Amino acid sequence: MKQDIEIRVLEEAEYILKEKLTVRAVAKIFNISKSTVHYDLSYRLKKINKLLYDKVNKLLKFNLSVRHIRGGQATKLRYKKDKDKVKK
Repeated sequence: MKQDIEIRVLEEAEYILKEKLTVRAVAKIFNISKSTVHYDLSYRLKKINKLLYDKVNKLLKFNLSVRHIRGGQATKLRYKKDKDKVKK
């Protein structure tokens, strides 16, 4: 694997653990696609640093388990904003 890819993967992993973010948020910060971030953290990281991979994988599983809750909150917020616009 190229050295620059390994460095990027490690930076992504450390950042996602430090900030407790989602894959989508990390993708925006690193200016790459969320598919690339997911691939980096799910496959490449396992080959580079198994201990760090285990920590990141735990966070990714947590994010997956609360995905439906976050989606519901976002929908509720969106409809509340739409309702407020109609009142004005």
